[in-house]
Amino acid sequence: MTLPAAPVSVVQGQDAPPPAGPPPRLLDLGLRVAGAIIVVVAGVLTGVLELLFSTVRVGGQLIGVSALLAVGANIALSWFAYEVVGRRWAVALPAVPWFVLMAVAAVRTSEGDLLLAGDNWVGLAMIVAGAMTFAVMGFRQILAPPPALGG
Repeated sequence: MTLPAAPVSVVQGQDAPPPAGPPPRLLDLGLRVAGAIIVVVAGVLTGVLELLFSTVRVGGQLIGVSALLAVGANIALSWFAYEVVGRRWAVALPAVPWFVLMAVAAVRTSEGDLLLAGDNWVGLAMIVAGAMTFAVMGFRQILAPPPALGG
């Protein structure tokens, strides 16, 4: 005894309709550019925040919270930059504005104002720690093996 086969409708020659909206490649590029802009702005904002915290005192003594913030924020920014842009050079996106901001903060204005004084050990430690963090994160990207193709 054989059972009858279940009816199956076969439609040939029809493909699925194309997805609505912008092409995926254009959308991907837009997201990468938006992520790059966010990373650059975040590099500036964390630099300003670190400069503000470089003068924090407890009991009249400077504390090194700014240097710790520089290390943590720069690691996060470097990682995020690579993830959103997808290129190894993306670590430069937050690093360049951060370095420019630190250089500007260390220059005395014509009125004599100075954001980052040479006698502030926390500010100097912050610059060294932040710069070394970006350097290490960039070096890690250089040494990383190429991404596997195909999956």
